[in-house]
Amino acid sequence: MGSTDPLTRRHLLVRGRVQGVGFRWFARGEAETLGLSGWVRNREDGTVEAEAEGDAQALTTFVERLRVGCPSARVDSIEERTSDPRGGRGFEIRR
Repeated sequence: MGSTDPLTRRHLLVRGRVQGVGFRWFARGEAETLGLSGWVRNREDGTVEAEAEGDAQALTTFVERLRVGCPSARVDSIEERTSDPRGGRGFEIRR
């Protein structure tokens, strides 16, 4: 990522067997590897929600890696929408 690359932010809703399988930790690790900021959390309906921010290529790679998921997960779908960048550092797991 170059310093002139514009930041993009994506809101993601991941459906499938994604709770109780280490998916949030997997997502955080992938985000950190790609230099993304944001957060990930479990929702009461069994989905996982995330927001990630960085350059467009890193975000595309992040979503591709989430589609594959960690070994014990099964990702059925990912709903995506773009939102305004907010800045920030790090990628956290929220409760």
